[in-house]
Amino acid sequence: MDATLPFPLPSLDRSQVIVEPPEGGAGNWAGAPSACLVDGVVYLAYRMRAPVGKGRGYAVVVARSEDGELLQTLSVIHSSALDAESLERPALLRTPDGRWRLYLSCATPGTKHWRIELLEADDPRDFDPRTAKVVLPGDEHVGVKDPVIVHEDGRWHLWASCHPLADPDEADQMVTEYATSEDGVEWTWQGTALGRTPGRWDSRGVRVSAVLPAGDRTVACYDGRASAAENCEEKTGIAIGARDCLTPQDLAPAAESPYGGLRYLCAVRLPTAWRVYYEATREDGAHDLRTELHEV
Repeated sequence: MDATLPFPLPSLDRSQVIVEPPEGGAGNWAGAPSACLVDGVVYLAYRMRAPVGKGRGYAVVVARSEDGELLQTLSVIHSSALDAESLERPALLRTPDGRWRLYLSCATPGTKHWRIELLEADDPRDFDPRTAKVVLPGDEHVGVKDPVIVHEDGRWHLWASCHPLADPDEADQMVTEYATSEDGVEWTWQGTALGRTPGRWDSRGVRVSAVLPAGDRTVACYDGRASAAENCEEKTGIAIGARDCLTPQDLAPAAESPYGGLRYLCAVRLPTAWRVYYEATREDGAHDLRTELHEV
């Protein structure tokens, strides 16, 4: 148990695989989950990926689960329907007025640029990519992806991974920027919430994956890596602080797979437990989507 988290640090030994990648081997992934609890049911969005040149991040799946493990697919959004070369981590949630939202990380074809688009529906079965609208476009200098979104205290809060685009060879670098919104559509950037730490395990890139309220402070799980070679094999760290200023807590990763990365951790609070989801590297180099249940 990490003292800053309300549940134990993840461990493959006590996890369950709930979605396998399309094939075995490096470049095949299932993961990048975003979960929420609505009326006692877990709703989960996750990304499916094949290697570069064979589809890359080809789809985002939206599913529901009564027990948090057995998934019933509700809708599938394909990258081709959004003019995206690839899709990455989505954000799934229901608004206070009962509408469903799916924020999608979309790669602009032929570039290193990423943008975030939004789908809305009354039911998660009805997400229609033809209605997508860009809500976080990035620009020629910065790509934006992998949103974590929370509605709290009457406002919307967002943490997103931002990548520099001036030098394509350096575009894998990332920091987490924080933004706020009155409606979850028009966003105002507030600054860097979590930056890279020179000389440490997270010196090349940091990406917030989960934000957990903890009294008068914020606890965040984040993905980090020390080099470009570790791109796609990030490990999980813990940071605490305010929403707009998070401080890493450890000199080493808090959790990792024995075969490489453990990333995109998210969690939902159940009445008597925490349900944790994450993407982890397995022995053959592929990534699968795993879950753990921790009673409280």
